[in-house]
Amino acid sequence: MTRVLEVRLNRSWPKTSWQSVPVVAAISGGADSVALLRCMHSLRDAAQGTLVAAHFNHQLHDNSSSAAQFVEDLCAKLQIPCEVGVPREALTSQSGGSLEEAARIARYGFLVEIAKQVGARYIATAHTADDQAETILHRIVRGTGIRGLGGIPVSRVVAPNITLKRPLLDVQRAEIIEYLAELRQPFHQDPTNSDELFTRNRIRHGLLPMLRQHYNSQVDESLRRLGSLAAEMSDFIESIASEQFSRCVSLSEHKIAINLEVATSIPPLVLRTIFRQIWRAQGWPECDMTFERWHELEAIVHSPDAPDAAMVRIFPSSIRVIRQGAELIIESQGQPTCWP
Repeated sequence: MTRVLEVRLNRSWPKTSWQSVPVVAAISGGADSVALLRCMHSLRDAAQGTLVAAHFNHQLHDNSSSAAQFVEDLCAKLQIPCEVGVPREALTSQSGGSLEEAARIARYGFLVEIAKQVGARYIATAHTADDQAETILHRIVRGTGIRGLGGIPVSRVVAPNITLKRPLLDVQRAEIIEYLAELRQPFHQDPTNSDELFTRNRIRHGLLPMLRQHYNSQVDESLRRLGSLAAEMSDFIESIASEQFSRCVSLSEHKIAINLEVATSIPPLVLRTIFRQIWRAQGWPECDMTFERWHELEAIVHSPDAPDAAMVRIFPSSIRVIRQGAELIIESQGQPTCWP
């Protein structure tokens, strides 16, 4: 019998597009990732492609080893190859960031590494509609722009010829639990999911329930709708910025030249988007480029100083910006420090 969740997965990410190529499925052992693995295992034709499970043991609590063992046992039962990784060094908050961010960077780095090893074209993660609502609210609380309000994208390129896919992003967690109950499939309860040291857990177990009870019982759907509209707006602005990009930007491997005569006529929001496109095109991390730093870049373009006056600024990840004459020069002097 084809189960509802499997039908929905096949609708959002048809098996014909992935079953004949190597795919890495990220699995923590929790309900969401176990459901994703079981769905993909049920849908695929075992004679085609390769499905590889990848589990990253963050080693953040005493129960970490039992989660890894659970994943290995499940994969052995399903006859799915399983790769388990651990941090190269103990995870800690880095550069003023959170432990959550350090764990995320390490996890995605591991997933890309495994994908390259097995020649995978896709990495699949089990983010759900609940994760989407939590992420958007988290970003609102933390502070974000239109692009950040768009929430978690369904897919994105994370390395040459490797795309990250999130095929359960329109599925609610309750549907996941129902599917696993139908299979009589157990899953591993991660104690860090209730640890209020992590901001996301405080949002999941505290802020969102309070908003549902006292303000809007459908707040999750409202957040997802806001995210969808913001993503559409962001895509529209990106398209306008791309048109202007070719008019004023010259790219090379380590150096970018911007024609100031053209750039000064571009609306500020579009100009800031062009700067973000430059960062992405060069593979430079955006993690430390705050709202203030993007506005600082825009201000340099519109500086009232005389056109021949030199101006030099250093931005995160050792990016040097020089305004001189009719050009703005942007140069990389270091290595990326975080997951873009």
